[in-house]
Amino acid sequence: MGTPAPELQKDPDKPFLTDPPFYLEAFEQSYRYIIDEYEVQPKDIAIFIPCAIRKPYSTSPSHQLIRMIISQVFDESRYHIVIFGTCGIIPAELETMYPYAHYKYMLGKCHDDKVKEDFLTIETDRVAGYLEKTRYVYKYRITYCIGLFREALIRGSEKSGVKIDLLLPTKDRINRVIEEEECRFQEGSLSMDEYLGEFCDELIRFRNAHPGIRKDA
Repeated sequence: MGTPAPELQKDPDKPFLTDPPFYLEAFEQSYRYIIDEYEVQPKDIAIFIPCAIRKPYSTSPSHQLIRMIISQVFDESRYHIVIFGTCGIIPAELETMYPYAHYKYMLGKCHDDKVKEDFLTIETDRVAGYLEKTRYVYKYRITYCIGLFREALIRGSEKSGVKIDLLLPTKDRINRVIEEEECRFQEGSLSMDEYLGEFCDELIRFRNAHPGIRKDA
């Protein structure tokens, strides 16, 4: 596997970033490194999940729940977790690389339409670039996301011509949460039981429909 460029390694002395990360040169630089230099190892499945406030991402309570479900359904040798969102798009094993462990920003608290539009434009391009780079690296692609992150992923898939095989939560489930639940954000949180239960069920259904990726295969 490729080794992160020295200037991008985690450095506790690096400044903590609070501006919208998708505008910052450090994130463009690290994205270009991933696209142009980093060797992504082939796996049966790529599972795309949004970035988190807590860093590294794997220490986030929501990520721990999501990872637990994934590990219960698929053998670790079968899948690769990819993080995306305001950070751009990054293989999960690089989560401690600067600047990914050195920023704090929540797009959900942003009320500036121009910033949101810019995010969609920038993130769509970054998602498309990663999907194009890994077109033949994965057999299948599964996503678990809502809101603007979901929209950017869908647009990135369309732009690259690389399809998403399973997009979760389903639209019906999202609409049900919007209608029935009182949430801080309109579509709620991916760590809600309503979403996690469907996520688990749909992963099992996907696994059973593709015998080659079963745990006992």
